[in-house]
Amino acid sequence: MKFRNVDHIVITTQDLEACLHFYADILGMEVDQANGRYAVRFGSQKFNIHTKKAEFLPAAEHPTYGSLDLCLILDSGLDDAVQEITKKGYPILLGPVARHGALGPMQSIYLRDPDGNLVELASYQKEAEK
Repeated sequence: MKFRNVDHIVITTQDLEACLHFYADILGMEVDQANGRYAVRFGSQKFNIHTKKAEFLPAAEHPTYGSLDLCLILDSGLDDAVQEITKKGYPILLGPVARHGALGPMQSIYLRDPDGNLVELASYQKEAEK
């Protein structure tokens, strides 16, 4: 069995408005709302947003607000992301710092979404040198 990519991840939020603001307005993802369901999209992936634990079944056995630790690879350089987030007045928790991702050395910054999930934004060093 081989895998190609992640299709979606579910984020359970206590505050839909604040969650959508973070992922759409701060990180620039596209909001998708249909049939009372919400998601944010980027590239060929999406985060489904649930507004209560086990909103749609089947679901994780113990969904918990703020328990995710996500790493998102940037299409542009990390410096651009730092400038954009700083301009929007959103706090950067840590970084830029050197990290080692699935494909090798990278630079990362860390943010927390409104539910407390840790969101790492990263750029691989080879890509940053282009």
